[in-house]
Amino acid sequence: MSRLYGDPIEVWTRDGQPVQFVWRDRLYAVRQVLDRWVVAREWWKTSEGDPGERRFWRVEADPGDGRGTYELRFDTAGEGWLLMRAWD
Repeated sequence: MSRLYGDPIEVWTRDGQPVQFVWRDRLYAVRQVLDRWVVAREWWKTSEGDPGERRFWRVEADPGDGRGTYELRFDTAGEGWLLMRAWD
């Protein structure tokens, strides 16, 4: 079962992929990228240079006490990351 959050997170990337993130004051190390996809919509564009994309990653990550599955989203308009979903 999954839960929706939409919480802002801080993410570190390497080669364009998340490698760790902080959510609710805990550091999560990304162990594996399970899936990646992009959703693009014209109305999400905020400028000519903005592709109007939301980039998603489903990752397996470990906060130090066991692994979990998380869905992360990067929004090109605001250049911010959100933790969208977590699986139990």
